[in-house]
Order: sequence, then structure tokens, then C-alpha cells
Amino acid sequence: MSDPFYSMPATDTRDELLLRIAETLERMAPARPQSPDFEAADAFVWHAAEKRLAPVAKVSRVDMVLLKGIDRARDQLIDNTTRFAHGRPANNALLWGARGMGKSSLVKACHATVSAALEADGKPKLKLVEIHREDIESLPVLMGLLSAAPFPFLLFCDDLSFDLEDTSYKSLKAVLDGGIEGRPENVLFYATSNRRHLLAREMIDNERSTAINPGEAVEEKVSLSDRFGLWLGFHRCSQDEYLSMVTGYAEHFGLTVAPDELRRDALEWSTTRGSRSGRVAWQFIQDLAGRAGV
Repeated sequence: MSDPFYSMPATDTRDELLLRIAETLERMAPARPQSPDFEAADAFVWHAAEKRLAPVAKVSRVDMVLLKGIDRARDQLIDNTTRFAHGRPANNALLWGARGMGKSSLVKACHATVSAALEADGKPKLKLVEIHREDIESLPVLMGLLSAAPFPFLLFCDDLSFDLEDTSYKSLKAVLDGGIEGRPENVLFYATSNRRHLLAREMIDNERSTAINPGEAVEEKVSLSDRFGLWLGFHRCSQDEYLSMVTGYAEHFGLTVAPDELRRDALEWSTTRGSRSGRVAWQFIQDLAGRAGV
């Protein structure tokens, strides 16, 4: 294969040769992050491969009033987010626990609630930025883009966890607390996970069995969760809480169903699914509305 640096015509001057070399190096260099237009939307998705923030015209979320059975977690998260949005100290938050109990729904509803309050007060709106689990290693690049913007940012990662041989959690640890630069003052990190310590049990057990000092090896990985100052646990809901969710959805969307029939069908639906949760309640309402032609 010919070398582009030495395939120049003999008539090229020295300046032309240097210009061609500079252009070649420019093409070979990694793409520079694009300066995002944060006025374009209130929510964005980070595309690490392109180093680009894509605006989201309409966020997929439910109203805060529809989230039942998680009142304590709701109040704590709103308070923490409000303090951050007003420039006061706040903690990174880890929402962990049972599947389908509204962890990610609460984060998105909390963003909408706090952002609306800021807008009413004439203050810069809170921006929501979602980063995918597989892009965690690109956090330093993303933080560089956000830190210079005149907005507070809620950085959100849904279903965060790490598997065996995965070392990207070290990037997250450094950004959250331990790096030289640390977390920018205008960025707060919220994550949801089914695991309290973000690591698979076999991953922790493997560290214990192979390390010279098992305690230190496990502590180094489990300490990732300690970087989150606010832990909010979500547990499986009771039958009464599940039925309260179903009733709330039915009333909100104007589904006219006899209470006894609604209760019977909702319990039968949860039995066939083998679980009770906010997600199961929402799926039942979707089916009910479809059958009713609403």
C-alpha cells in the first residue's frame, strides 16, 4: 500500500507538502465533540460513538400523581433534585430494588416536576441527559460538554450494573467522587439498578475466592455504591398497593369499569404474570383500554 505522505507529485512545494500532511492528519484524528444546542430541548440522549447529544422532543414518562406506593422515595428525590437545581448541596442518587416498581419513571417524573417549578420562577430549566450503560467509559467527555453550559443537568443511567471482567465502573467511580476534577457543580448523577451494589453476586464471590486479600478486593468494587450519597430502595408491592395503582390509572384515563370487575380482572392479570408491580399494573391498563376501545 502506498504511503499518502510520500505519494505527492514532485512539483509540490514544501508548503504544499506540509499542507497535505496536515489535512491527512486532520482526517485521521478522532471526531471532535459537537457543541450541543441546549435550547433545543429539555432532554437529551448521549451518543458516545458520535460524541453527540441528541435532543428528545417528547420524553416518555408518566405523571407524578400516577406513581403509587413510593411516596417516601418520591419526596426524598424531589427534595434532593430541587436543592441541586437551586445551587444547593445535593447527593448523587441510586434507585435500586424490585423490577417494575417505578424507579426510572420516578426519575423522569421528578425531572418534569422540578423543571416546571424552575420555569415558573424564571430560572434556567433543569436538563435531563440519558447515558446508556455501555457508554459509561465516555463520561469524562460528556462531563466536559456539560460543565461549560449555563444549565443544571440531571445525568441519568437506567438499569446500571456491571458484570465479570467489566472495568468501566472505575470511570464512574472517578467521575462521581474520586477524580481530580470530580463532578461538575452543574451535574447530578442518578442511576437505577436491580442490584444494591451494582455488581453481580458471582462477581463479588469471584473476587473473594481469587484475591490475596479477599476483603480488600471486594471492598474496592462494592465501594462504587458508596459514591451515591442517596440510596432509595424499591420493594415488591402488596396486593393493596397494586390495586391502588390500577385504580389510579383507570380513574386518570377515564376508564369506566365496575370496581369489583376491575379488581377481579387486575388480580387475574397479575396472577398470570406471576408478579405485582407498577409495570404490571400499567400493562393491565393498556390491555383494558385496548379491549374497551379507548
